[in-house]
Amino acid sequence: MANDHTKEVFIKALTQEEINTIHDFYDVFNKRDYNKVDHILSADWQDIPLAPGQQEGAQGYKELVRMFTQAFPDAAVKVHEIFGSHERAGVRAEMSFTHSSKFMGIEPTHKKLTIALHEFHYLKDGKLTATWHLEDWLSMLLQTGAWSINA
Repeated sequence: MANDHTKEVFIKALTQEEINTIHDFYDVFNKRDYNKVDHILSADWQDIPLAPGQQEGAQGYKELVRMFTQAFPDAAVKVHEIFGSHERAGVRAEMSFTHSSKFMGIEPTHKKLTIALHEFHYLKDGKLTATWHLEDWLSMLLQTGAWSINA
C-alpha cells in the first residue's frame, strides 16, 4: 500500500520508430544511403561538437560521412546498445576501419582500427533533433603507434 510520500512515476520507453531512426543514423555509415539522412534528422538537427570544417545540419552529416568513407572505404559502425526513454537515447557503439589514408596527421598504417563511440540523442516525432558524441580518438593514436604510453 502506497503512503502519501510515495509517488508513482512512469517513464515511457523508446518507441520502435525511435530505435529504427537511431539504427538508420548509423546505417548511413554502413550502407552509404544518404537519402535516409533527410528522413531521420530534423531540419534543425544539431551535431555536437561539429568536426573541423563540418557545416551544420543534415548536409554537414552527409558530407562528413562521405569524406570519412571515401578515406576509409571499409568504415562500419556496430551498435552494441541503445538505452533510454522516449525522446532520449544513449548509444554505445564502435567504428572500425582500415587506416588506409592519412588522418589527423598520421600516415596510413594499414592496420584495422576500432574506435569506441558514446553518443546521446534527442528525438522528436521520430527524428533526431540533437546528437552529442564522443569518439575514443586516443585509442586510435595508441592503435596506430602515433602515441605510446611508454614514451
